[in-house]
Amino acid sequence: MLLREVRELRKQFDVYTASIRAPDRPLEKLTEEEKDEARRTYFVKPQGIGVAFQAQLKTLISRPGAYFAGLLYALRLSGLEPRRALFYLGYFTQALMIGQWMRRNRIAHLHVHYSSTVGLLVRRTFPIGLSISFHGPDEFNDPASFHIREKVHACDFVRAISYYARSQLMKSSDTADWRKIEVVYMGVDPSTFAPRLFRADPSPLNLICVGRLAPVKAQHILLAAVERLVRAGINVQLHIAGGGPDRQSLEAVSTARKLQDHVVFHGFTLQEELDELYRNTDIFVLASFAEGVPGVLMEAMSMEIPCVSTWITGVPELIRNGVDGLLVAPSDDESFADAVAQLSNDCELRRGIGQAGRERILDRFHLEKNAAQLAAIFRRFL
Repeated sequence: MLLREVRELRKQFDVYTASIRAPDRPLEKLTEEEKDEARRTYFVKPQGIGVAFQAQLKTLISRPGAYFAGLLYALRLSGLEPRRALFYLGYFTQALMIGQWMRRNRIAHLHVHYSSTVGLLVRRTFPIGLSISFHGPDEFNDPASFHIREKVHACDFVRAISYYARSQLMKSSDTADWRKIEVVYMGVDPSTFAPRLFRADPSPLNLICVGRLAPVKAQHILLAAVERLVRAGINVQLHIAGGGPDRQSLEAVSTARKLQDHVVFHGFTLQEELDELYRNTDIFVLASFAEGVPGVLMEAMSMEIPCVSTWITGVPELIRNGVDGLLVAPSDDESFADAVAQLSNDCELRRGIGQAGRERILDRFHLEKNAAQLAAIFRRFL
């Protein structure tokens, strides 16, 4: 989603991209869009120690006062706890590398996703503009240690991807800075995620969950729900796409509950493979304990796949319960199974909610519209 938003913004601005880390996959496993972005992007850590040292030296010589002010600020943010201070010295070095890259390319404004502490230190050390997109929910777990107050104060504007995110930013920042916080949803391209062929009487009923296999994503709740559905006599098959630390335990539970014929683990899935899974899906399921506004739900809704999810964080801003999808309490596998069974037993409800889901995307979560809204904010503040 972020990649497509950047490419949409490129239609209106000169956008330079930088990433702290290298791509998470080998080049041959990237899509053509991802390869193109990789070629355009300045990757910080792969530059190595030599470039990091040059950035330190150049900044110290050209901006000695700002260098020491930034260094002391980084140490202050660390609380001077030795191990934490080492991390913040690393963030400071990364900030110098970004700042020097910006100077070389005559870039005046930095907009940050996910590396906001580095962005804050760039702003502290170089004369640039700064804005941050906050996605959540992890950013809000410990707002003091994450320096939300300082980051919001340092920004020209802040983009929250949901009203839930905005509320968390307001809770942790000075009221005088609330005016800076703008809500702009992420979005998907409805032409890329076009409606798939509806199956009126599927056998088996194909469910799909896409995401990292980790406790916060609650795939164990899905297994419990699938067990209930199987016991109720519903011919169901759950497809789990994604990798992560919970895979071994999920496979063990699937075996222990004799669900091997009803659960398929696909591991990390390339986009074209995921598209094929979507086309054969009857219901999208997401049992997460915490999310931002999940892009995978947007993709499924755009394809008219009815969704069952949990009423957490920003999800109710995307799915209105009983209108665009079904929402249940987090951790409640019985209610989750009941919601899936309700869709399974009612073909027209399944069709209607799928169609309403796409209308919701077209209305509020359309990539082009939302990128244009973000572009207007950039113009207003810059």
